[in-house]
Amino acid sequence: MSSLLMPKATAVWLIDNTTLTFEQIAEFCNLHALEVQAIADGDVGQGIIGFDPIQNGQLTQDEIDKCCDDPSLFLKRASSLSYEPKTKNKGPKYIPLARRGDKPDAIAWIVKNHPEVKNNLISKLIGTTKDTIEKIRTRSHWNISNITAKHPVLLSLCSQEDLDEAIIKSGGSVETNDSENINTD
Repeated sequence: MSSLLMPKATAVWLIDNTTLTFEQIAEFCNLHALEVQAIADGDVGQGIIGFDPIQNGQLTQDEIDKCCDDPSLFLKRASSLSYEPKTKNKGPKYIPLARRGDKPDAIAWIVKNHPEVKNNLISKLIGTTKDTIEKIRTRSHWNISNITAKHPVLLSLCSQEDLDEAIIKSGGSVETNDSENINTD
């Protein structure tokens, strides 16, 4: 489980609002018992506003009452998942304005060198629409005369690992020699 949210402020609240021992508070807040005693005496942490561990879901009132009645027990954190850190999903990657014009060139390279790669994989890899990919495949893109096949890794539109993964997923083979793999013509 993750560490306690604002341990000193929680200790201040527990000192002010419970009859728990310094050892119980220190163990729960991951502080030293002498530090908790100094907070109680006002030597340390002056001006710290108490942080209610019941309200934020880190403790229950039943757990506090149980430990107040028996000083040999230690507080156990509530099994609330509300304060657990959540992993962020990887969102769409940002392509600078100067690089967005290179997308058709990268699509042309993938279509030319790996025609087995499906449009949805190219769309995710380069960050473009399936309609644009289809127009480049059928050579009906409005700017097809100016599109030259350029390696998407050299254009910094994707990583070599992501490109290799897309090619393998489509049933193609990946060359082991990078100089052959990165053609700019």
